[in-house]
Amino acid sequence: MNLSRPLATVVILSCFALAQGTRTWEQSRFDDLSKGTAKGISLRSTGGIELAPAFKPLFVTPSTYIWSLASDDSGTVYAAAGSPARVYRITPDGQSSVIFEPRELQVQAVVFRGGSLYAATSPDGKVYKIDYQASTKADANSDTKSTTDPSWKSSVFFEPGTKYIWDLEFDSAGNLYVATGDQGQIFKVTVKGEHSVFFKSDETHIRSLAMDAKGNVIAGSDSSGLVYRITPAGEAFVLYSAAKKEITALALDAAGNIYAAAVGEKHPGTQNPQPGTAPFSGVGPVISPVQPGTGNITMLPTQPGSFSAFSFPGTNASGGSEVYRIAPDGAPLKLWTSREDIVYALAFDSAGRILAATGNRGRIFAINRDGTYNDLLKATATQATAFTKAPDGGLYVATSNLGKIFLLGPAPETEGTFDSDIFDARGFSRWGHTESRSTGSVDLFTRSGNVDNPDRNWSAWQRVDAGLNGASSPPAARFLQWRAVLRSGTAAPQLESVLVNYLPRNVAPEIDDVTIQLNTRYPSIPKQPGQDITLSTSSSNAPPPPRFEAPVPTIHDPDSIGIKWSAHDDNDDQLTYSVYYRGDGESRWLLFKNNLTDKFYSFEATLLPDDGYAVKVVASDAPSHSPGEALTSEKISMRFEVDTAPPRIDGLNATLDAGQLHITFHAADNLSPIKHAEYSVDAADWQFIEPTGQLSDAKSEAYDFRAMIAPEPTPGAAQSKKESSVEHVVAVRVYDRYDNFSSAKTVVRGDARGDARGNVRGK
Repeated sequence: MNLSRPLATVVILSCFALAQGTRTWEQSRFDDLSKGTAKGISLRSTGGIELAPAFKPLFVTPSTYIWSLASDDSGTVYAAAGSPARVYRITPDGQSSVIFEPRELQVQAVVFRGGSLYAATSPDGKVYKIDYQASTKADANSDTKSTTDPSWKSSVFFEPGTKYIWDLEFDSAGNLYVATGDQGQIFKVTVKGEHSVFFKSDETHIRSLAMDAKGNVIAGSDSSGLVYRITPAGEAFVLYSAAKKEITALALDAAGNIYAAAVGEKHPGTQNPQPGTAPFSGVGPVISPVQPGTGNITMLPTQPGSFSAFSFPGTNASGGSEVYRIAPDGAPLKLWTSREDIVYALAFDSAGRILAATGNRGRIFAINRDGTYNDLLKATATQATAFTKAPDGGLYVATSNLGKIFLLGPAPETEGTFDSDIFDARGFSRWGHTESRSTGSVDLFTRSGNVDNPDRNWSAWQRVDAGLNGASSPPAARFLQWRAVLRSGTAAPQLESVLVNYLPRNVAPEIDDVTIQLNTRYPSIPKQPGQDITLSTSSSNAPPPPRFEAPVPTIHDPDSIGIKWSAHDDNDDQLTYSVYYRGDGESRWLLFKNNLTDKFYSFEATLLPDDGYAVKVVASDAPSHSPGEALTSEKISMRFEVDTAPPRIDGLNATLDAGQLHITFHAADNLSPIKHAEYSVDAADWQFIEPTGQLSDAKSEAYDFRAMIAPEPTPGAAQSKKESSVEHVVAVRVYDRYDNFSSAKTVVRGDARGDARGNVRGK
């Protein structure tokens, strides 16, 4: 199987598979594989899986959050933590100690230089210098708590007078740069301890720092998401204004490219908040008194040494995050984006890929220079928050919720497993060959069951025998799952795709409803090539899309009867339909039309004699199955009547009596009740009349009523007898239930005084 084939080809092949009965479930795309469960496995954005770098736990801290990491030349790692606020020292073999525990609420950043560790705290930000001393007695002047290792001494190195310190960075000359909040300042502290404001921005916070090869400070802000380049003389230039509000991390490669991670949506009117406001959504915490309804993340001391519950900063960020690459000439490029993951830290692995530590799913991504990426691994914590160098080209990784330290090795895992998501065939199915495309040592297994939870008595895993063309024999069932086991070897193991063949047990289609629509005609609709074919991409476990059914156009036609039905097939087979009819008292169904693919049919009502009828629609899945394997189902409509003959009018009689017309007649219909009747005298407007029993609900009704007529002028003495006579035309009209009607008329003759003269005849 060639994964480079176009998606349209996959769709077309799936359609043919439907027509032949055998279907396929294929997984190769990142979106499909990301629904599975990986252990020691990395998912490529371009599709397929491979072994992930070795990822081993080193130490679990008592603190909830780890904000920053630093390491020394021996491979010892130092972790800045919060809740409780501490600095942990962890050796490469996992031995740990607390070397610093300030009175501030958390340690936000640490850097190591010249044998000393520098730690920044918040709030009431201070920078402490922490040194090792060969002593077993605690220093009474040390501004720390007594729970720390007494071999380590701490003292305040710099106090900028700001609430937040977000990041620390040394230049090659040993000057320390301190990124602060509230007023968006960067302080410079010399080796001698002299300090000054190095840069003052119009942003609320300077959130991240890095140094380039020329000694320029690269800084990222919170409020407008700006990336600055600041010369050693303090001259600043905005390299890039991100679409996000906060630059959470920076990293520079050997070629001079700047990588910046940004999070949080910019909101109108909040591009430049007033100094003193807290960050909206970034990695740093918002520390403030609890204000109901403000939505602030809060952490309040209850008493010395104890802390209240604390929501992890960054969880309020909306809109995901982005990673940009800014070239040495300043050209920016959005390299990576995620709607769900929030980037907290950036670093480079031994292959030169940029790594992004994210929350709130605890994932680490490896981003290539062309923008493709690997979902490298998932930590057993909510957030991955910091990186620092480890021995032999590895990296230390910090997590929060819970605070842990891991070793991310440059070498891959020796073995990894990947379990696919659960595939629902949506019916009892036989499982055929499993096809795969892979290199290196890759073993495949399958299992099946009839509930959607594999822990509830599924079959055991069965190995797919590549030597038998992918044969495996999980029991026939509705659900299936596959497992891949990758092992390191001479060739790096990679799995590109897995395709499972299966044959659902055929079930009969179902007709949900049959509707009769009188006075309705359906115009013929030309079919486009390929119309009425269900398209089902085999690479997804989503339900197959329904057939496209455009609304059925209708035309009002008193001489037509429409039949419309709805039907479905659980196998998603193509269906054809046959329509039959049967009259009242008849036992045999007669065919109207067969081999219909539309779900509607109309005919001229005059094709059937007046009577009561029912229609039967039969659905067949024969187009999707071999002869003899097709199944059918049928549904009978409600009874309906065909009535095209008008009612009869008998005995119409009208007489003149004292200036009124006395009219009588009888109306009858062979099939349906008389709906209503009306009359007109001398071509006047039609007037409604009731039958003698008032209720018009029978096939035969009698009418007896009087109608007023306009008086004629009295004849003059000079008028002849013939001229003084008058006549009136009486017309009646009768409708049956189906609006068939008939009419009749009669002429009444009499003199001007209203006396009838002559005979009255009905017409």
